[in-house]
Amino acid sequence: MTRTQMTTLSQVLEKLRVKRQDNEFTMDGEFFTTANGNKYIPENLNIIKTFRFEGESDPSDSSILYVIEANDGLVGYSIDAYGVYSNHDAAYDDFIRKIQVMDRDEQLIFSLE
Repeated sequence: MTRTQMTTLSQVLEKLRVKRQDNEFTMDGEFFTTANGNKYIPENLNIIKTFRFEGESDPSDSSILYVIEANDGLVGYSIDAYGVYSNHDAAYDDFIRKIQVMDRDEQLIFSLE
């Protein structure tokens, strides 16, 4: 299987937009919420792909993007920065760690092709 190399965060976000999977999951108290107003707990979510980006010249460019599927079929993403540049608090870190990881690189939910 041939894979298209995506090296930037903007390329991955554009691919998600084209596939209509550009729903951003944001932290709202004890839940992840999306623009449609749905609220999710970790047990209702799966991380289906993780992308890590490292800034070549600026450490503040380092980030991680989680592609997430909700139990209702909604696919979207959440973005965080690495380490000291993280733009989320400990509640976000605890929440994301509770989500089951199911790397589905080979499946059609999110293909790099």
